[in-house]
Amino acid sequence: MDINPVMPTTIDALHLILGGLGFILLVVAVLRGGGKKAPAPDSATEPEPVAPAATPTPTPALKSNDPESALQLLGLLQQEARFVDFLQEDLTGFSDAEIGAVSRVLHEGSKKVLDQYFSLVPVRSEEEETQVTLAAGFDPAQNRVTGNVVGEPPFSGVLVHRGWKAVKADLPRLAPGHDPKVIAPAEVEL
Repeated sequence: MDINPVMPTTIDALHLILGGLGFILLVVAVLRGGGKKAPAPDSATEPEPVAPAATPTPTPALKSNDPESALQLLGLLQQEARFVDFLQEDLTGFSDAEIGAVSRVLHEGSKKVLDQYFSLVPVRSEEEETQVTLAAGFDPAQNRVTGNVVGEPPFSGVLVHRGWKAVKADLPRLAPGHDPKVIAPAEVEL
């Protein structure tokens, strides 16, 4: 079986782009969400009985998200990288070389959007594939422990991915009347 050497590069690039997009959408939603609280629970539901000696634990309020920011980012990725076009395309009839050529456009355009509107830094400073130790009290939002997780920290393991965090997210302001739900307008040539 002849394996095309372009395929792993294409898959790796798409994995990085799509994984990064998910992270970016999450960051934008959190940064733009403000401190809004979740709506109060429906008063028609009965609260669960609490034992008299127990102290009720407060439920943390969830932040609301701002779908307009996510839609704006998706529009920018479409404008610069044809992101939605690529993901909506059925790739079964294309060769690995053709997909690789298209992914180059997707990569360059997506990188342009990231560089223009975000500042990203690695979560961990160590090199990937090196041994690291997570002390007790480590931040699980910044360090995901995988594999055979047994016992309590400290945990020692191999750094598989350094992670990314946004130190700046600065999307352009939306013009009045702009509909962010329109990711890309239809084009009609006359």
